[in-house]
Amino acid sequence: MLHEFNLPTCLTFLRIALIPLLAVVFYLPWEYSNVACTLIFIFAGFTDWLDGYLARKMQLETAFGAFLDPVADKLMVAFVLVLLVQAEASPYLAIPAAIIIGREITIASLREWMAEIGQRAKVKVSQLGKWKTTAQMVAIAFLLYRDDIFNLPVSMIGYVLLYIAAILTLWSMANYLMAAASTLRE
Repeated sequence: MLHEFNLPTCLTFLRIALIPLLAVVFYLPWEYSNVACTLIFIFAGFTDWLDGYLARKMQLETAFGAFLDPVADKLMVAFVLVLLVQAEASPYLAIPAAIIIGREITIASLREWMAEIGQRAKVKVSQLGKWKTTAQMVAIAFLLYRDDIFNLPVSMIGYVLLYIAAILTLWSMANYLMAAASTLRE
C-alpha cells in the first residue's frame, strides 16, 4: 500500500487539501479573495493534469490513484459549485450546478456498479466527458473571479460556459446510460 503514495497520488491529495484552503479564502473579507480563489482553483486544475501526466510518464499508475483522482476532481467541483450557489443564491446558478453535481454522483455510481460486474469499459471516460470537464472548469474559474476584465463580462461568460457544461453533462450522462443500458436491463 505504501508504494501507492507516489508523486502523482500526493498531488491528488494536495488537490483535496486545497478544498478547505479555498473555502477559507472564499470567505475572507479581503478585496482580492476572488483572485486568490481563482488562482487556487486553477492550481488545483493544474495538479489534476500534472498527476495524470506524471503517472503515465513515470509509469506510476496505481489502482488507488485511478480511484482517488476522479474523487478529488468531483469533490473540488461540487464544493466550489456549492460555494458559488450559496454566495449568489439564484436559480440561474443553482439549476446548472445541481445538474452537474447530480450527474457526477449518478455516473460515479454507475461506473462503480459496472466495475463490480466487470463491465467498467462500457462507461469509460469519453471525449464528450472531457469537453464537459473543460467547459465546467473554465466556467467555475470565471465565476470565482467574477470581475470584468477590460470590459469583458467575466461573470456572464462563466454563466454561459456553466450552461454549456450542464448541457454537455446531460448529453454525456445520456451516452453513458445508453452504453450501460443492456447491462442495466439484465
